[in-house]
Amino acid sequence: MTTTSHQTYVYVGLAGEGENLAQGGMMRMNGGDWQSIAGGLPENPQVRALAIHPDSPATIYAGTQSGVYRSDDRGESWHALDTPRQDVWSLAFHPGNPDIMFAGYEPCSIYTTFDGGESWKQADTSRIRYPNVTTYMPPLAKRVIGIAADPSDPNDVYASIEVGGLLASRDGGESWDSITDGLYRDNHTVDLHGVQVSSAAPGMVFIIAQVAMFRSPDRGRHWEHMRFDEMFPGGSYCRGLTIAPDDPKTIYLAAGAGGGGAPAGTEEAGAVFRTRDLGDTWERLDLGSIPPGRMFQVAIDRAAPDRIYCTTNYGHFFASSDRGDSWEGSQIPVEMSRSLHVYPMVCG
Repeated sequence: MTTTSHQTYVYVGLAGEGENLAQGGMMRMNGGDWQSIAGGLPENPQVRALAIHPDSPATIYAGTQSGVYRSDDRGESWHALDTPRQDVWSLAFHPGNPDIMFAGYEPCSIYTTFDGGESWKQADTSRIRYPNVTTYMPPLAKRVIGIAADPSDPNDVYASIEVGGLLASRDGGESWDSITDGLYRDNHTVDLHGVQVSSAAPGMVFIIAQVAMFRSPDRGRHWEHMRFDEMFPGGSYCRGLTIAPDDPKTIYLAAGAGGGGAPAGTEEAGAVFRTRDLGDTWERLDLGSIPPGRMFQVAIDRAAPDRIYCTTNYGHFFASSDRGDSWEGSQIPVEMSRSLHVYPMVCG
């Protein structure tokens, strides 16, 4: 049940696409009103990762082109943490201890904090070998676009690499190896956009890619192609994957047509899919309209899990107060373009 007295804040990060990095930003919505909350972030902040503290929602972490920043007042002010001043693409909390966090970078490196961000330790990524099919593709500097730990065994941590497959750590994030190989014959299937592990299925790993979604029941040893409505011939552009905080069998997938591995001329469109049985069956949710952009993110308020939000890369924004059964649409009030996109979104 939604806690009616609880006030939900929604945060979105904005960043440029490709070489267009002259624009960026950080936005917050409360009660339907959006405002910029970029004070203290780098100039033209390229915000591509966000994480909200699971026990203290006033504390938010942002990954920028200059490392990780933290706010302790819902984004009113930000300060830089002692991390490398490079592009951060992913942030994730340890499932059992929110003082432990992971940060993923481009070029590929992974850092861990054990004290809420005050200090960070670099992981050993020296053994990583990317699938051959991806090694000829630019950019050669692989980015860590998603990180997730298994709630049933937090020593198992996974990292998805854009154009580079999946990494795994079996020691809590201290060292990493590649766990995708010649099984994948097309670079689109190892051009990953996210990874998640549900507490309802120990050892089951979900990954989303440029044209498809896959599930492994055995910690990444074997994979199966997850089937849902294709949005273009041969697949769907999968961008965001979110597990319901109060029902780990329920997962939301942000997907779209256009871009990625879609045939040339495919018109962009966004969609949200939902499974209530860990991916065995899927339903496409009725957003009330078909957004003219790829759906990028789905965010759920941990304190009020009836409240779900989704957004496209161009800022078409949808809100639901009944777990996705019905939606109201609006637009994030920023002039989006092909060179300025919404990337991450969190709420709480």
